[in-house]
Amino acid sequence: MNAPSERNGSPSGTPPISGSLPGTSTIPLLPLRDVVVFPYMVVPLFVGRKKSIRSIEEAMLKDRKIILCAQKQAKTDDPAIEELYETGTVAEILQLLKLPDGILKILVEGTTRVRIQEFLKSEEYFEVIASEIVINDEKTVEIQALMRNVISLFEQYVKLNKKIPLEVIMVANNVEEPGRLADIITAHLTLKVEEKQEILEAFDPKTRLEKIAGILNRELEIMMVEKKIRGQVRKQMEQIQKEYYLREQMKAIQKELGEGDERIEEVEELKQAITKAKMPDEAREKAEKELSKLTKMPPGSAEATVSRNYIDWLVSLPWAKQSKDKLDIDRSEAILDEDHFGLKKVKERILEYLAVCKMKKSIKGPILCLIGPPGVGKTSLGRSIARSMNRKFARISLGGMRDEAEIRGHRRTYIGALPGRIIQALRDCGTRNPVILLDEIDKMGMDFRGDPSSALLEVLDPEQNYSFSDHYVATPFDVSKVLFLTTANVPHTIPGPLKDRLEIVYLPGYTEEEKLEIARRYLIPKQKEANGIDKANVTFENEGIRRVIREYTRESGVRSLERELASISRKIARKVVLKRKEAETAGRDPSEAMKEPFIVNPETVHGYLGVPTFHVDKKEERSEIGVATGLAWTEVGGTTLPIEVVVMPGRGKLTLTGSLGNVMKESAHAGLSYLRSHAEQLSMRPIDYDHLDLHIHFPEGGVPKDGPSAGITIATAIYSALNEVPVSKDVAMTGEITLRGKVLPVGGIKEKLLAAHRQGITTIILSEENSKDLEEIPEEIRKSLQIHQVKTADQVLKLALVGEPKKTPLTYPETIFDRKRKPAKKRELGRNQTRI
Repeated sequence: MNAPSERNGSPSGTPPISGSLPGTSTIPLLPLRDVVVFPYMVVPLFVGRKKSIRSIEEAMLKDRKIILCAQKQAKTDDPAIEELYETGTVAEILQLLKLPDGILKILVEGTTRVRIQEFLKSEEYFEVIASEIVINDEKTVEIQALMRNVISLFEQYVKLNKKIPLEVIMVANNVEEPGRLADIITAHLTLKVEEKQEILEAFDPKTRLEKIAGILNRELEIMMVEKKIRGQVRKQMEQIQKEYYLREQMKAIQKELGEGDERIEEVEELKQAITKAKMPDEAREKAEKELSKLTKMPPGSAEATVSRNYIDWLVSLPWAKQSKDKLDIDRSEAILDEDHFGLKKVKERILEYLAVCKMKKSIKGPILCLIGPPGVGKTSLGRSIARSMNRKFARISLGGMRDEAEIRGHRRTYIGALPGRIIQALRDCGTRNPVILLDEIDKMGMDFRGDPSSALLEVLDPEQNYSFSDHYVATPFDVSKVLFLTTANVPHTIPGPLKDRLEIVYLPGYTEEEKLEIARRYLIPKQKEANGIDKANVTFENEGIRRVIREYTRESGVRSLERELASISRKIARKVVLKRKEAETAGRDPSEAMKEPFIVNPETVHGYLGVPTFHVDKKEERSEIGVATGLAWTEVGGTTLPIEVVVMPGRGKLTLTGSLGNVMKESAHAGLSYLRSHAEQLSMRPIDYDHLDLHIHFPEGGVPKDGPSAGITIATAIYSALNEVPVSKDVAMTGEITLRGKVLPVGGIKEKLLAAHRQGITTIILSEENSKDLEEIPEEIRKSLQIHQVKTADQVLKLALVGEPKKTPLTYPETIFDRKRKPAKKRELGRNQTRI
């Protein structure tokens, strides 16, 4: 166990006892840790180290003289020779007292400075040869001026430092020797060992006084600053005590009047809430200013209510609260797969987006806009993204929104003013980094109250939304941590500047197979539980579900399908209840009703849902002349589109019917022009177009149709009708035709091919450039279809026609129409008629 170290006492103003070393002498040495002893200084010391105790014992055996020398490193227990300073002080041991724990307490008085010449012993104790340093205490005019300056500075120091007794000033004033004055003043200064040692080694009194004057000036500056700080703190404390006293008085007065307790508590609660909210400086200043105004208002005034509501909104916003992100790609993928079936491309894009967020450690980047038909899961995808990132989720419906204040909020000057929907969503979530889904962004409007889409420009711009300004809050709020998602049904109604800030991700409609799988995995279990038949013996067969999908729903999503399944579940629940009642009446166990099987198959669906709502497209029963099967795509999926063409005597008119758009009408003209201009190459019979009419009809005339994808189908049907050659019933086609006969690519290939497969068509003709779209088709469907990719229309005709075209000319004899025919320039055509 280490011996305790020396502990220095306080310097004393006791007059010195004479004692010095004449010339050079051999004397024991006592190393000191944290103290430097000066001549004329009486100090108590506590000695505990073995070497130090041995040095004192040796000194007591001789003449009580010992050299006191400071260590360079105070922490060293057994200092080496090089760890001791060369200059020390010879001291006389005035008293010695041995304490019970073995420590010696000595009282020493410094007598003179010495320089250590040589170490004689260092094993048991230090013994050295030291030479006395002779000091020249001559008092010149300059030294006298220095002495007066030092004494003046020391007096100021003592007055500011309450730890030094005032008697020390009297002692200093009575000292005549400049060296002794310097040593006495230094002994009373609070300095580091290094600084005191530096003064001890200054042998010239003038140099010593100059160093002390500098130190005193420095210490006085520090003490003046400390005094100023203490004064400021004291004033603040006095002000706080004064305010506290006045508040207590107010409380006492209000208590006597029987009012004010609730008001004071309310103000205190608001103060604490403002502190806990960790607002930015600007927002905190506004809140405190508003609170100050609130305390001066009558409690029942309308202005007080407005101010209170404003402060409540400020303190309830998540200025500094945010949830910790979990950007685990595997976990996110598992959650997306768990919540949604299919949508492979959409999920891949979302996972790419989350991966970029993880790499950049931020969410700055494009705002995703999910575009797709109703019911395909756009909103639930946003909720799944929030769950995968461990964030709160909020949905804001923008459908029909026409007021800019819905986004930016109302100014507080209006009665009933509120913040905008963005700030409200943040308050409801309680964090500053939720996932906010802006739903139906394509259905916003604008009127005299402003344009909400313009207000969204700031919200959705990563370069601006770090300081989003709501009219009600009236202070910037950072929404850059929010992950914004948007949804829409169609892209063309989204305003251009807003669309420029979005990255469009298209969600296609579900195929029949995907709907079947969604129904089995999600919808049927959900409806069974919702209608209380989850424990009943209910079986939904695949073909029964297919019939519901085909004949009772026509949509791209699954909302109508879920409603129909819910209707079936309710009817089954009713039957179960009736069966239980019958069992109770007959005295049987009612639980047996839950065991009775209920099977939903194609035969029983009609009994549950009644007459089918929609007509199911069917493949043509036989190959016919003038009838070709096309493929179409709608928002609710793909379908087949038979096109009928008939030739009749007439005056060269082309009639188009079936609620056609301009693009589809132009496709019909392009197909006919191609056939007429390439008649010889296509082996067409001679045709007298002046004496015949063509009528092209698209069935289901109540359904609007448009687009260029029926071009090759129209051309094939016209060729078949003019040349009296049948078109194969097993062939369906899609593609745009040009006047040169080239077949151009079209969209919706996946949906179109699934529709063809569903109706038993085995041969598909499409453009060669659509080969990239075939990768999206399920492999089992691709294998069941014979897909021909063509470049020109003549290839289409070779694949689609059954047999050879007739060679006899196609003419009609002169009819009553020809005899009564008016000049062409005066003839008027019908709305759907065109001259061939």
